[in-house]
Amino acid sequence: MQIGLNYKNKKFKLNVKVCNWARRITGLMFTRKEKAEALLFDFGKPVSWGFHSFFVFFPFVAIWLDDKDKILDIKVVKPFKRNLSPKRFFTKVIEIPMNKRYGKFVSSFCAVLLPTSLGDEYSKFALRELARR
Repeated sequence: MQIGLNYKNKKFKLNVKVCNWARRITGLMFTRKEKAEALLFDFGKPVSWGFHSFFVFFPFVAIWLDDKDKILDIKVVKPFKRNLSPKRFFTKVIEIPMNKRYGKFVSSFCAVLLPTSLGDEYSKFALRELARR
């Protein structure tokens, strides 16, 4: 499935895999970095659940959306972190692995979405992660 994200007159399209209930439990856990796909968790109603990155051995970007696909929050998540959630209720979450497949998307998206200095920091982080291999 393809999802469109809009922010500051910039449009981004991303191919995501829609997760069933079982995949929502595991997310990116135990997935190899290069084989990982962007995942969409659609809860169908506003929720305020917390996430963790236990057993995810690579960084990824988490984007929380409301029911109209408006971006509520974005975070670069490092491995083995807990209590990840925005301060507001959300309906959807996208997990985007920082790998070769999504490297360009992650760096360009973060540069536009976040304030300039913070966006640059995330873009550099994304590029460093991609260069590590």
